Amino acid sequence: MDAVAQATPDERLRVGFVQIGNSFADACYFPYSVGLLQAYVQRHAARPCRYVFLDPLYQRQPWIQAVESMLETDVAAFSVYVWNHNLSLKIARELKRARPGIFIVFGGPHVPDRAEDYLHEHAFIDLACHGEGEQTFLSVLEALPGRDFSAIPSVSWLENGRFRSTPRAPRLEDYSTIPSPYLEGVFDKLMAAHPEHKWLGVWETNRGCPFTCAYCDWGSANASKVHHFEMDRLRREALWFARSKVEFIFCCDGNFGMFKRDRDIAAMVAEIKAEYGYPQALSVQNTKNAAERSFEIQEILSRGGLNKGVTLAMQTMNPTALELVGRQNISTQAFQELQSRFAAAKVETYTDLILALPGETYRSFAEGVSEIVVGGQHNRIQFINLSILPNARMGAPEYQRLHDMVTVESKVINIHGALAMEDDDVAETQVLVVGTGTMPVEDWVRTRAFSWMTALLYFDKLLQIPMLLLQAHHGLACHELVEAFLESDEAAPLLGEIRDFFFEQARAVSRGAPEYFGASECLGIFWPHDEYVFITLSRDGKLPRFYQEAEEALSRVCLKRMEQIPAFLSDAVALNQALVKQPFIVEESELRLEHDVYGAYRAALAGETSLSVSEMDNPATYRIKSADTSWSSWEDWMRKVVWYGNKKGDYLYTADVQR
Repeated sequence: MDAVAQATPDERLRVGFVQIGNSFADACYFPYSVGLLQAYVQRHAARPCRYVFLDPLYQRQPWIQAVESMLETDVAAFSVYVWNHNLSLKIARELKRARPGIFIVFGGPHVPDRAEDYLHEHAFIDLACHGEGEQTFLSVLEALPGRDFSAIPSVSWLENGRFRSTPRAPRLEDYSTIPSPYLEGVFDKLMAAHPEHKWLGVWETNRGCPFTCAYCDWGSANASKVHHFEMDRLRREALWFARSKVEFIFCCDGNFGMFKRDRDIAAMVAEIKAEYGYPQALSVQNTKNAAERSFEIQEILSRGGLNKGVTLAMQTMNPTALELVGRQNISTQAFQELQSRFAAAKVETYTDLILALPGETYRSFAEGVSEIVVGGQHNRIQFINLSILPNARMGAPEYQRLHDMVTVESKVINIHGALAMEDDDVAETQVLVVGTGTMPVEDWVRTRAFSWMTALLYFDKLLQIPMLLLQAHHGLACHELVEAFLESDEAAPLLGEIRDFFFEQARAVSRGAPEYFGASECLGIFWPHDEYVFITLSRDGKLPRFYQEAEEALSRVCLKRMEQIPAFLSDAVALNQALVKQPFIVEESELRLEHDVYGAYRAALAGETSLSVSEMDNPATYRIKSADTSWSSWEDWMRKVVWYGNKKGDYLYTADVQR
């Protein structure tokens, strides 16, 4: 007898998945986590024909619309994280109200390991699952319609108002038992139904993380030990991405490059791209300590056109903070070595730094920025606000009390996200850390303002040329120069406006305002505060005054520190001003200077400091290559230069030198 005939309509369970991901214009991530659950059930259920899987909810939409689409569901399974938790709760609550008999399951990283208070607060959730979900979810489905879950590991529930929980299951050892949702055709119907989307891939080559950083739930969620998916499966998945024309793959391994085979995986994807043209980018999270292998992997990705910027996740340069958050076994020296090698190889990188880790002070943070710049990071530091995840070690109340952590609830806003996010009928929120015992709230405000000012002056490239030359040839640290722009000076009213804006906005964020600045007049999106200032200086015609006041501010620092102003300073500021990309420029221009500051700047970027100050004392004429690219509107310039240049730091024209 046909297997389908063995399940009568009354026996079948209609299963609806909800994994709402971030969307970017016309691009959406595959709902990979729930795809794994469906593939596992279809492979291992005693009677797969018993389960009918509806199309998953995978992107944000009004909760009423979401509920209406799931009214015929018997089991609603939600995968929740910080970007979808509140909307998922709203959908589940209203779904239970509209259809009391529905069975609601919650899993994912945002379900607390200690779930008693959570389930009492959200009593419409019938069952919470913890840890790896494939085996657990299948066991739950097989137990339905009964309500006895006592023999199923890794679940929590309320029974007549009393909290029940079972011991955690050991992690899977054999990952060959987990089918690939891509290869099993789980997403085929979804893709056919939405040809308007560009799909973004989520890819696992292994699971696990040996590190237990206090702010992260990655290591704790996977119990540290790393297990691998088979190479043959990975190759077939990579080919599936290519043949499906998936442009971008996010590899969610915690430490890509930890194992020798990771180099082979990178080479395999590069070969597939060379044959098919897809994928066009593979984003990986570099391992923390294997510097040589990480460098080789990123070279492979760069040569293959798969690298959109290498992340160097230093997080802090402070040894005390590293120890307090459990990263003392991660070598900052390895990161610095990688940075230097990537800079020499002209591979773009950006560095992550987290504000307000326990043990960090304003001074240690600022000096850490200078250390990173000296190490060769001239492209971008991403200054990240620390947020608390429920299953991270930092999520424990006792950890927060130990370090006197001050927190505030804030809306989750995507960088460069549309202002329409503010109109979402259910806002997502996060818990931001805005103070600690070593960085009180007012120090946090100064640290946040310092970060934006550093980004504006150095990484948005408005003053990178003179700042780098002062560092390379006179030993003035990046943070010393930035701090000069944070001081009050009546002779620099425009710089004062910028400084006051940064401090006011930092105080607002410390009280719960969004992390980014919403500007309806600037593409109607949320901007990093430094980028918004860059835009307003340009659009309002204030750049000439900015450079006049900036040169005076840098001169005062030089007089204070060296009792003299370097002869090249004025030329360096002038060249920087001429190279900043602006709209409406359609012709090349020339600039004659008394010093070859451009040659010295390019040498310093490459880590070559052999060019002496005296060698700069050669007049040079620069042909600014401003005609190579031009923008005919402010909107076009905002989008293609300021926004798209965020990770690449592509804010300056190049120049040819004529002597």
